[in-house]
Amino acid sequence: MAELLRKPFGTHGKVHEITRQSAGWRYVGFSLHRLREGETAADATKGDEVVLVMVEGKASFRAAGRDWGTLGERMDVFEKTPPHCLYVPNGEDWKATAATDCTIAVCSAPGRGGHDARRIGPDGIQLTARGKGTNTRHINNIAMENEDFCDSLLVTEVFTPAGHWSSYPSHRHDEDDFPRITYLEETYYHRLNPASGFGVQRVYTDDGTLDETMAVHDGDVTLVPRGHHPCGAPYGFEMYYLNVMAGPLRRWRFVPDPAVEWIMKRDA
Repeated sequence: MAELLRKPFGTHGKVHEITRQSAGWRYVGFSLHRLREGETAADATKGDEVVLVMVEGKASFRAAGRDWGTLGERMDVFEKTPPHCLYVPNGEDWKATAATDCTIAVCSAPGRGGHDARRIGPDGIQLTARGKGTNTRHINNIAMENEDFCDSLLVTEVFTPAGHWSSYPSHRHDEDDFPRITYLEETYYHRLNPASGFGVQRVYTDDGTLDETMAVHDGDVTLVPRGHHPCGAPYGFEMYYLNVMAGPLRRWRFVPDPAVEWIMKRDA
């Protein structure tokens, strides 16, 4: 089994690079660039489609033969304002030049073509509450299934208040049996506020063959190849994560852990 907790391998430049090969799965890729003003990051999408997310800061972009101008507005992710993003289909190039110090996430999955490059947000992205009580969290949907400009990718941001749980009640999406459940691999890019804090993420299967509980720190990435995957933010520390999901069908259908299914029924 691939290591599920990935630490950044630096504080500057490309600090994460999770490929399908390194993750031991078939669909999701994720990388992260932390650039200083004037620095660049560039790549070719090849057989993948890509959603570039301006996590923090501003950068100018050229992609798919076009100049997209400067994207980005929030200078701190915990401002919670809608992100500026760019969709780049397979078979294209992209280049970002930092206009300020910035953090750029590269979310990738197999592309089939037929979609044009396009800006995503901030218009059309609205912070929305989900859950009840200490299960309340706030969502910025970037590219979920109601948007039809992607072949494979599902991308969303989640802000979890201090002392709350998220991706909870526990659920899994690890079988290809639509409409009951879909197979989706998933990554979580975590941030903490204050950055000195920590969160907790568990990844476990019903039969216990996978059962990992991880302390996640600011800048960590966790992998969810299968199983349930709740996470929690301790009192005093707010949690952000950027989710990337992909699988053979671009639909998000899940099955709850039987031990917590009653919570979903009660809160429905």
